[in-house]
Amino acid sequence: MFQNESPEINGWCRGQEKSRPGWRGLVPLVAVAWLVAQLPSPLVAAERPNVVLIVADDLGGADLGCYGSSYHQTPHLDKLASDGVRFAQAYSAAPVCSPTRAALMTGKYPARLHLTDWLPGRPDRNDQPLLRPEIRQQLPLEEVTLAERLRQAGYATAHVGKWHLGGTGFGPLEQGFDKNIAGDETGTPLSYLAPFGSNGRMMPGLEQSEPGEYLTDRLTTEAIRFVTEKRDRPFFLYLAHYAPHTPLTGRPDLQQKWEERDRPKNPGAQANPIYAAMLESVDESVGRIRQALADHGLEENTLVIFTSDNGGLATAEGPRTPSTSNAPLREGKGFLYEGGIRIPLIAYWPTVVIGGRVVETPVSSYDLVPTLVDLCGLEPVGQVDGLSTAAVWKNTGVVPERTLYWHYPHYSNQRARPGGAIRKGNYKLIEFYETGRRELFDLGQDRSESRNLAADQPDLVESLGAELVAWRQSVGAQRMSPNPDFVPNPQGEDRIVVLPAKSATVHGTMLRYEPLPHKETLGFWVKEQDWAEWDFTLREPGRYQVEILQGCGPGSGGSTVEMRLDGQVVGFTVEETRHFQDFKPRVVGEFHLSEPGRKTLQFVPTRKPGVAVMDLRQVRLLPVK
Repeated sequence: MFQNESPEINGWCRGQEKSRPGWRGLVPLVAVAWLVAQLPSPLVAAERPNVVLIVADDLGGADLGCYGSSYHQTPHLDKLASDGVRFAQAYSAAPVCSPTRAALMTGKYPARLHLTDWLPGRPDRNDQPLLRPEIRQQLPLEEVTLAERLRQAGYATAHVGKWHLGGTGFGPLEQGFDKNIAGDETGTPLSYLAPFGSNGRMMPGLEQSEPGEYLTDRLTTEAIRFVTEKRDRPFFLYLAHYAPHTPLTGRPDLQQKWEERDRPKNPGAQANPIYAAMLESVDESVGRIRQALADHGLEENTLVIFTSDNGGLATAEGPRTPSTSNAPLREGKGFLYEGGIRIPLIAYWPTVVIGGRVVETPVSSYDLVPTLVDLCGLEPVGQVDGLSTAAVWKNTGVVPERTLYWHYPHYSNQRARPGGAIRKGNYKLIEFYETGRRELFDLGQDRSESRNLAADQPDLVESLGAELVAWRQSVGAQRMSPNPDFVPNPQGEDRIVVLPAKSATVHGTMLRYEPLPHKETLGFWVKEQDWAEWDFTLREPGRYQVEILQGCGPGSGGSTVEMRLDGQVVGFTVEETRHFQDFKPRVVGEFHLSEPGRKTLQFVPTRKPGVAVMDLRQVRLLPVK
């Protein structure tokens, strides 16, 4: 019996053996022959390429040497890029992990899957004005994964590493993989160093380990074992490293090496030695995989892809963070700016993928399913949102211009606010769901997203905004709802009201919150027309002094600012400090607040003689005794 031949077809054939040859007997035999012809041919299957998909976790779009890093050392990945094709404008389907991984497996928008945040997700809180939608807690079994498509075509399939798309009953073994090592519902490893467990739990398939073994090395060993076992048939290896995700832990020898090295001293630069050590282990892994393929004579017929699930972690989140800087891209993981969704993508297949090229065509995570199915010679997939970009990989054609979309109805752990985004041509629009604020950027001229063009091109803002709304409706994107328990910036037990930059609402085009740890400020206050406000909750009326934590570079002092609160207006003049991130506390005025309740404090510039008004990290209302 053929591999996919059903018992009914086999019995039908046996029944026809008793009939005399003739048209009545030939018709069903012809039908059977046609059906059998549709089944995978052993010869064709044997000629299909092996597929090795390697995904790093929280690896940024500027972290590799071939993507511009001068601090990290990634010789194996740089060699993969020079031998293959490097995509300069590759995007993750979401700014966090689980939704991108769902898109990688299905070729669908996370918004369509209703799986738009990391699992189980950040809970609702009373300092957040909107409630998140109730998302799916696993990749549904009815979705057809890349592994299922390839296994149906005769591939051996293995998942090694991070899954994070569901637990018991929804793991890799239920989603098309023959083998699973280390994959479960968790988003972080139980331990980067053996034994690979914690609190009585062990990572599946890693119950036995050598003392001191490093997780990235062990996962690579397991991946090579699978390649060796399946070298005589087509295989699909999904190697999803946990590294370099937090908790930052490098292999001890590499970590010591990097900690002893000199590193950049300028704020905001890539300079984290632990992250660099973890990235070196990922790079070594790629080198080991390629060497194993060469040792078994498989390199010529194996498609190797390397990518990440979202941008690098550029904000403080746990010990020894931020992990990296995505500069010149703006912000990082959790944000819809380029630093949060721009990722590396490298492909290598020496006999088919024309190497030595850099491709500028924008592509996304959800393109991998239709692209790989195409490159493997399978029937085109239906009901996916991605597009086959195989012609670009092979340098035989171009991808039709299309629009890319994102939907992130969540507050991220990195302090990003919920929103959506659309990229059409070089223009990118970001919409924030709390206020409806829209920002427009021309990525062809401004990949750092430094200049908001919304006021200059209002018609384009409206048209792109309308397209984004229509897209959300077309895919059934889930909406957020008002939080009835929202309490903005409550007064503390010491009667002090603290208003951090991250909780401000900005108005205008250039003023913005900058979350990088050396900033944590309202910055880019380069337009006099831009202003900021804070909502807060006052419990005790009285007289309050206003203390600001302000920085201002040489030549920009002298701006005048009005503070408006409860019908009162108090002005002050900005003073210079050594530079904009040299923050100095100042008391700049006083208000008398006669009633408790929800209040709004506004900072409105009235004069700006220099380059910028100021950087403003924090405002405090101090009770006057």
